[in-house]
Amino acid sequence: MTAAPVLRSGSLRRRTIVAVLALVAVLLIVLSVVVDVALGARLRGQIEERLRDRAAAAASLVGTVDDADLAERLSDQGLAVRIDSAGGGSIVAGPSPEQLRDGPPGPGGPGRGERAAPQPSATGSDVSVVASSVSGDDDLVTLSSTLSDGSTLTLTASAVGVQDTLVQVRWIMAIASAVVLAIAAGAVIVIVRATLRPLDQVSEVARSIGAGERGRRLRPTRPDTEIGRVATALDDMLDDVVGAEEAARGAERRLRAFLSDAAHELRTPVAGIRAAADTLVRADLNGPDREMLAAQVAREAARASRLVDDLLMMARVDRGLDLSLADVDLRALVRAEAERAPLLHPHLDLRATVPDTAVMASVDIDRIAQVLSNLVENAARATGGRGSVRVSLDESPTGIRLTVADDGPGVPDADRERIFDRLVRLDPARSAAGVGLGLPIARGIARAHGGDVQCLAAEGGAVFVVTLPRHESARTR
Repeated sequence: MTAAPVLRSGSLRRRTIVAVLALVAVLLIVLSVVVDVALGARLRGQIEERLRDRAAAAASLVGTVDDADLAERLSDQGLAVRIDSAGGGSIVAGPSPEQLRDGPPGPGGPGRGERAAPQPSATGSDVSVVASSVSGDDDLVTLSSTLSDGSTLTLTASAVGVQDTLVQVRWIMAIASAVVLAIAAGAVIVIVRATLRPLDQVSEVARSIGAGERGRRLRPTRPDTEIGRVATALDDMLDDVVGAEEAARGAERRLRAFLSDAAHELRTPVAGIRAAADTLVRADLNGPDREMLAAQVAREAARASRLVDDLLMMARVDRGLDLSLADVDLRALVRAEAERAPLLHPHLDLRATVPDTAVMASVDIDRIAQVLSNLVENAARATGGRGSVRVSLDESPTGIRLTVADDGPGVPDADRERIFDRLVRLDPARSAAGVGLGLPIARGIARAHGGDVQCLAAEGGAVFVVTLPRHESARTR
């Protein structure tokens, strides 16, 4: 058995705020990392550019000054200088790399930050840097250059200032990120509360409807938005629920009225049977009196049996009839009813009109015969068994029509639909008026076949029309 899905009902406001702040925090961290890497690379690039500039300047002085003077001039820029001549000698000037790791030289010392570079003499030869490479670590940057005379010039600069600058920038970014995160948290809380306020209205309306205010609705101004679609769906659901509730109450009222009327209808024949039976048992009756009481018992028993049969048929109609469909010619059905009715009502003037060609339909012949019989019986009761009844059958492109018309008192316009309710009789004072189930049963059977029974407006008498779908073969002709 599949478990029903469970709705996660955590706080939407809290989850939204946490998600947005987490996203902002991640973006700030990414921004800080990007700034740190880019700024560090830029500062180290400036140091490397400075070393290449000094190496190019030194290369222009090769041959005009000796190596010691050249090293001294370069060391004045705060650089550690090492010149390895092609002959094997080496000259070292300026602070050592270890001193540079401890920090750049202070004011007044070597490398006091002057930008002046060694100037080449007017007679300098055309000497340049043949090759160079840069290396180092977080605290030092080293440039090794091979000059055109075969000597190797190694310049080392301190990068401690770069790390100090990056540390300061990191602190600034951290403080700024914390401030931005705090401002964003306040702004997100306000915005999320304003955004989710319609959900609070939805909850309020739902609670009020649950408390009994069935007429309240949300009626969103923008049904095309997310919250608008939720509100519209909730309004539709509430309309369906309220409609179903009203329908259930109406069905309950009709059921209670039906049971009350059915009990009342059954009470009359049962009381008659009981009274006649008591008289037959207790009284010493012979001859005509005894036969009259026995006939009354039989008559009331038949009436009760007919009512029970009608109630059972109505229950089957409500539950859904099991139809035994067959292709039949409805003309035979009309002719059979025209022959049967005079046997029950000898003084009834019934005339049937049918087409010359077959009217085929896929129906349950017994059920449709019951529909026609109920309508003819209704017409006979309405005319007192002595009126005129016309039964006609015709076929049209839209379907089959079976019409039963009488010249009785007719049906008022206000009652033409009400007479199809259960146990409804327009003249309850007449003892022979039946129990009011014939017409509801006829309509139920017709609708089970995909048709209907209607009472049409007429100037004189009543006109009932049974509509049925055409036969499948007739539709394809």
